Amino acid sequence: MTFLPHFVHHRIRRASKNWMAAGCLFGVSLFSPAFSPVSTSVPLVRPAAVRQADVIIYGGTSAAITAAVQVKKMGKSVIVVSPDKHLGGLSSGGLGFTDTGNKEVIGGLAREFYQRLYQHYQQPASWQWQKKEEYGNKGQGTPAIDGSSRTMWIFEPHAAEQVFEDFVKEYKLTIYRDEWLDRSPKGLVKRNGAIQSFRTLNGNEYRGKMFIDVTYEGDLMAAAGVKYAVGREANSVYGEKWDGVQTEVFQHGHHFKTNVSPYKIAGDPKSGLLPEVSAEAPGEYGAGDDKIQAYCFRMCLSNHPDNRVPFAKPAGYNADRYELLARVFASGWRETFNKYDPIPNRKTDTNNHGPFSTDYIGKNYDYPEATYERRKAIIKDHELYQKGLMYFLQNDPRVPADVHEKMQQWGLPKDEFKDNGGWPHQLYIREARRMISDFVMKEADALGKTTVPEPVGMGSYALDAHNAQRYVKKDGFVQNEGDIGVHPDKPYSIAYKSIVPKESECKNLFVPVCLSSTHIAFGSIRMEPVFMILGQSAATAAVLAMQNNVTPQQLPYATLEKALLADKQRLTF
Repeated sequence: MTFLPHFVHHRIRRASKNWMAAGCLFGVSLFSPAFSPVSTSVPLVRPAAVRQADVIIYGGTSAAITAAVQVKKMGKSVIVVSPDKHLGGLSSGGLGFTDTGNKEVIGGLAREFYQRLYQHYQQPASWQWQKKEEYGNKGQGTPAIDGSSRTMWIFEPHAAEQVFEDFVKEYKLTIYRDEWLDRSPKGLVKRNGAIQSFRTLNGNEYRGKMFIDVTYEGDLMAAAGVKYAVGREANSVYGEKWDGVQTEVFQHGHHFKTNVSPYKIAGDPKSGLLPEVSAEAPGEYGAGDDKIQAYCFRMCLSNHPDNRVPFAKPAGYNADRYELLARVFASGWRETFNKYDPIPNRKTDTNNHGPFSTDYIGKNYDYPEATYERRKAIIKDHELYQKGLMYFLQNDPRVPADVHEKMQQWGLPKDEFKDNGGWPHQLYIREARRMISDFVMKEADALGKTTVPEPVGMGSYALDAHNAQRYVKKDGFVQNEGDIGVHPDKPYSIAYKSIVPKESECKNLFVPVCLSSTHIAFGSIRMEPVFMILGQSAATAAVLAMQNNVTPQQLPYATLEKALLADKQRLTF
């Protein structure tokens, strides 16, 4: 039996008691063998519609599209059941400054995605707000416009979404949008260890031979009774260094570099803590916990006068919420614009940077297993926090004059996310559930220090974890914890058995996004190009398993490897 760290057992027990309220099914099935939340004995209401395909994909992320295209290319039927109205997840949701790592390990349909973006930006009409020659060519370790390989790694959200929609149109993909998995006991039917069907909140039923969960949350995986972890493992569990609590470890500069008081009256604990500071102790160095690295929206901003909307004061705005940032400015910090990364047409992919920024630290711990209603509230809370931060930077007198003046040029773009007021439709769910399968990707694997068995794709980005908490040190000053950035020795392979559950838990499910990985290894794997790669590989394996009449776990790797290489996937470096 796979060893589970103490905090994982705690979360499982808690889910077992509260699964009905939380909409989470997996706790009951793990610890009550006589009762399964996916039992066929549960009375079922007649579905609104019954839809059937060889492969059912749940989720609307970038991996959903590469998986669906691959199934179609291999001659099988496929349905994408997407909770989202907009396809592409973060790739079309504001993350346009791609975390490429080593571009040479990005192959298959993922590379085609970036090649299609290259073709888009070769068209003069694509440069509405800026001349192409004025743009520059800055990417993350690679040129934004890579003429030698005809790829475009940096792009606008609407351009990425159009590429995904082009895939849908060209391959005649069947997509059902705004369809949310029914996470109650009646939501999924499982027989002889295999999913037969699942229902959505609209009452529709989806039947298939193979299922692929490409959500950032892993909801289908959890509903199917597959074991998973939430939070950070202790370093001791898998012999890691960078996984558990990382107090006094600072690798990205997203920490307080000078002493800043966390109290309402500086230096006076009796006055109470400022907003956005936790009263809890951070935990012992290296220990595991149930904390989640921070989420944020990857804002697309514009500085073109004809294409920007100033930040309005959000509902419930309270400037005192950002007093901690005012004190950071007072300490002399001036890095506000370090992650206003340029994308075409005088826009940015704006990411978190510094000790107090767009990451909403500590406010997402219950998100992975929360009900849909609770998740919606968490997302709205993140939106109001971040909009308030931008309004503060543009308007509050405590903001230094040079920062205030430069902020006036930025606003939300009129031509992005038009149905949402220029605001991204996707919160950056950096991490949620992580499957626990026969092979767990670990720190050493993601640092390129091991030979990973049966590879189905590659990663190369740094172990990149954002802060998980903001606390008060023993000396009475504030500090952040959890920010890690460790570069691998070389690109690394990702194991096939990390994207399929244990056969004893589910015989026809693939999980290429919430895959089997430790927290810190996932910090590298979680990049959008990798999700596209693994989505395609999962689809390939699903079709081959059907063709060979075996479970995914019993599929001969040589058969899979041959097909992946034929599709120009990169498996080893």
